[in-house]
Amino acid sequence: MMTRTIISVLMTMTMMVSGPVWSQQYSGNIFDASGDIGNCSIRGTTEFIPDRQEYLLTGSGENIWFDSDQFHFAWKELKGDFILSADIRFTGKGKHEHRKAGWMIRDGLGSNSPHVTAAVHGDGLASLQHRVTAGGETVERKSPVVAPDVIQLERRGDLFIFSAAVRGRPFDTLAVRQAALSGEVYAGLFVCSHDNSVTETAVFSNVRITRPAWSGLVPYRDYLGSNLEILDIETGHRQVVFQAPNSIQAPNWTPDGRYLIYNSDGLLYRFGLKTGKSQVISSGFATRNNNDHVLSFGGKMLGISHHVAEEDNRSIIYIMPAEGFAPEGSTSGTGTPERITTLGPSYLHGWSPDGRWLTYTAERNGEYDIYKISIKKKEEVRLTDAPGLDDGSEYSPDGKYIYFNSVRSGVMKLWRMKPDGSQQEQLTFDEYNDWFPHVSPDGKWIVFLSFMPDVRADDHPFYKHVYIRKMAVPLPGTGRKDRAIPVPGASLQESPAGTPEVIAYLYGGQGTINVPSWSPDGKRVAFVSNSGRITE
Repeated sequence: MMTRTIISVLMTMTMMVSGPVWSQQYSGNIFDASGDIGNCSIRGTTEFIPDRQEYLLTGSGENIWFDSDQFHFAWKELKGDFILSADIRFTGKGKHEHRKAGWMIRDGLGSNSPHVTAAVHGDGLASLQHRVTAGGETVERKSPVVAPDVIQLERRGDLFIFSAAVRGRPFDTLAVRQAALSGEVYAGLFVCSHDNSVTETAVFSNVRITRPAWSGLVPYRDYLGSNLEILDIETGHRQVVFQAPNSIQAPNWTPDGRYLIYNSDGLLYRFGLKTGKSQVISSGFATRNNNDHVLSFGGKMLGISHHVAEEDNRSIIYIMPAEGFAPEGSTSGTGTPERITTLGPSYLHGWSPDGRWLTYTAERNGEYDIYKISIKKKEEVRLTDAPGLDDGSEYSPDGKYIYFNSVRSGVMKLWRMKPDGSQQEQLTFDEYNDWFPHVSPDGKWIVFLSFMPDVRADDHPFYKHVYIRKMAVPLPGTGRKDRAIPVPGASLQESPAGTPEVIAYLYGGQGTINVPSWSPDGKRVAFVSNSGRITE
């Protein structure tokens, strides 16, 4: 739901938008340069693999320790705050248990420069290492995570935050302050063999350099850029397929698997996965659309949430033929929206599998609850009445349940109910705030967005550290059926489907995965991550 959002700036309608316009291209090497630091006896290499957007770093070097270092480094010069994140693995068994690889931030390319390093060792040790002054001793703080394969190093002023996780688990975090590294720095990936007579190779995937929101950013007025990404559910591999310098949000996957539909600046677009181009979807008068747009299960109809200026800019639900999409390369389109909800604000979230009903969040008399409405009769039916926000409603593919998120327990958690609103049961129980449950095409899995506990339970803001998580669909009747009474100690309970698994660690939030975004084969999901410009 785009809660109380006013879309105030509409872009000039350009029917065809060609590829990304940022200088940072994930189809190419994002680093400025690479080379050996210190006295390395065997020359190192950095190889970029475009098809997988992966980096292979091979290098020698005696160590990164004491008062000087020897290693291979791929770097980018950066100013200001930033977030470095990647998946990491070594190739082969290795010659030394203390070989290491990871992210590094240095104030120079000399072997004795001050640095902060997020290192993963061959024996599984993960540590935050840093040298305060040139030629000074290196000190270390060890992470409790053993053999992490996901690492992140963030700079906030003079604070450096190292996060590590075994894929599937939440991050564990360490931090140090280092005033000497608060200016322009060299930041990048490294590998060190810990034996100058041999080389070691580390593979880095899902490599991201993120520029977070600046202090004073005003939500819904100021925006960061966007990465349209595709995530392989089984492997966790992510691919950036499109970048935009403005805000794009909430990709739907078309049933034929050829396109992603997203919104930007009030308009709807379809992105061709083969062509790499975006095209405006003709939606007639509806040019103030938010990120609550959903394709019907068969893909023949598109539901949208359009803000009607004459009605205090309230969001109203419309439907239109999906056949109204202009043929690729054409400037025509025949989509004519039909109004469905009389009252607003109403924020669309799901179609019934038979195409007869829409389910949505609506504010009526000061309460945000979940409703459904018959497309034919246009009569809305209230499904929830618990105090607090209920949102993100979506039918299961078999039509037996409506899944949603609710703050009624004091934390935003996933719930489900029968299509008539009966048998409401809670499905997740830990400390995270869970939003937007999306059920896989085969009905076996749910993917959803999780905000950290420091985000207000009934808020889903832009530009935060978030997880995309996955859980098995619980068996019928296994959830907790407390409807409106907070459950003491609920954060310590386990989901009836087991512990949710983190499948993506990213910077995003509002607009990341608000709408159904599974691929038709159920193997991938599409989502949006966010970043400011890396190269100013």
